Amino acid sequence: MATFSYSSSVGVGAQQACAWHGRPGGFERLVPPWENLRVAARTGGVEDGSRWDLKLSRWPLTLTWVAEHRDCHELGFKDVQLAGPFSRWEHTHRFVPDGDGCTLDDSIEYDLPLGGLGALVAGGYVQRNLQRTFRWRHTRVAHDLLRHAAVDAEPADVVISGASGLIGQALTAFLTAGGHRVRRLVRRQPGEDEIAWDPARGEIDAAALEGAHIVIHLAGAPVAGGRWTDARKRLIMDSRVDGTTVLSTALAGLTNKPHTLISASAIGFYGDCGDEPVDETAPQGGGFLADVCGRWEQASQPARDAGIRVANARIGVALSQRSGALAEMLPPFRMGVGAVAGDGRPWLSWVALDDVLGALHHAAFTPALVGPFNIVSPNAQTHEGFAKTLGRVLRRPVFVPLPKAAVRLIFGELGQETLLQGARVQPAALQRTGFEFRFPDLEETLRVELGRVRSGGC
Repeated sequence: MATFSYSSSVGVGAQQACAWHGRPGGFERLVPPWENLRVAARTGGVEDGSRWDLKLSRWPLTLTWVAEHRDCHELGFKDVQLAGPFSRWEHTHRFVPDGDGCTLDDSIEYDLPLGGLGALVAGGYVQRNLQRTFRWRHTRVAHDLLRHAAVDAEPADVVISGASGLIGQALTAFLTAGGHRVRRLVRRQPGEDEIAWDPARGEIDAAALEGAHIVIHLAGAPVAGGRWTDARKRLIMDSRVDGTTVLSTALAGLTNKPHTLISASAIGFYGDCGDEPVDETAPQGGGFLADVCGRWEQASQPARDAGIRVANARIGVALSQRSGALAEMLPPFRMGVGAVAGDGRPWLSWVALDDVLGALHHAAFTPALVGPFNIVSPNAQTHEGFAKTLGRVLRRPVFVPLPKAAVRLIFGELGQETLLQGARVQPAALQRTGFEFRFPDLEETLRVELGRVRSGGC
């Protein structure tokens, strides 16, 4: 029998920490970004006899892992494998009171397949992977719990559009694990905690929105979904303007209106700004993305006119290896053929995905935050600096720049606005209202996201 244990301290109470693990979204928040692990089915939450069916994809295989919860109480529980990749697996979670906080203690007993041969071949790998995973998990738990503890608010009814996207999925898990109810706007027959809408047709189930406290609007066609043909540009524009208009108009007409609408925008609002730092007081720039963002933000005016607090989240380049810009960059960089677009001088205003969630959560419960606010790290990087940092984390070389002419030929207008232009954006409104970034440093962010934290760090 092999064993593994990992402990750390967190500044919230033991019962609070245990409750977080048992809520919907808690498990999803514990899955490292480098693991393709999802919940296929579950019965109950965390109580004796409840079962979770998990799917673990490791190319070229997809494994099923069935776990049952046992010995559940307010300060701990146990996961026991019923079927899965191990011959035996028992994971005991303990939450030990420690002054005003608690100690998170994870202890695992397991046996690998093939007995001694399995331990000889894979034992070291399993121990290293467990160490890497639980170091990351404990950091995530501590950050999430402290985010929620910092906001003294009753559980809220939150409606989210774009809940199937990168930010929407992570935000849903973050909020539900924190004790909030989340309902999703969907373009199909709605199920439990779902609300029907079809922004292209101007339709929404307004009655289902009655009584919601907070609405977070994230929906919009991907900007980087291909070359910007005329049809693609219309889709990018219309998906944002039409959706925001339909939603904000419906909210304005409610009897029981939400107190807050957070409507997404993007730092493309500022256009190409050279080296000069810009914050929310800067004017709208030029170009297609700036035009999209300007009209996108204007479409939330009906909600504002109805007395709803509206905050427009101008989101930077959110870093996740699951999707988005970083995910697109990783394959060539891992193969050692990463390159800098153009001269590498334009600024790239990036932000850790977890800080995006924290900023949206902060905005939802901070009445003083009104109007546009930038969700970016306070430490923007040039494209060259970003590429060199990513290469250093991956221990791969960064090649000579990809000529500007090649960028324009390959990507067209999309490449011109996203790779050859940029803005050095500052999060002034967030900082003014007391928001604390967990990941302000690019190299640390990439190391945590990619599971390449140096020994002793996190």
